[in-house]
Amino acid sequence: MAAQNSQGIQTLLEAEKDAAKIVQQSRQYRLQRLKDARSEASREIDEYRQAKEAEFKSFEASHAGVTSNAQAAVDKETSVKLQAITDAYEANKDTVVKKLLDRVLLIKPELHRNLKRAGGAESQ
Repeated sequence: MAAQNSQGIQTLLEAEKDAAKIVQQSRQYRLQRLKDARSEASREIDEYRQAKEAEFKSFEASHAGVTSNAQAAVDKETSVKLQAITDAYEANKDTVVKKLLDRVLLIKPELHRNLKRAGGAESQ
């Protein structure tokens, strides 16, 4: 019975060793799959980044001419408006100066409306 008992224990130990090997192989397989997945994801991210950068550069190149055209149009419009303001200034400056001088030099000596007149205001 002791031989049969020790043979059963030996079988159990061998089964335990086999199970430990299987578990170890599973762990190594899982780690390898994780490494492969990380490298695959990194590669896909790099490809996606390169594709988006190329797309952005083509978009930027196609719209670069539009911004320079818009800038030229804005500059032209600004110069036209500036010229109109300068022309209006030149046309009206003499009139404005004359009106200002007339107002400054026009003096009407009279008492302020809040000031009471001496003599006539006392009787009321």
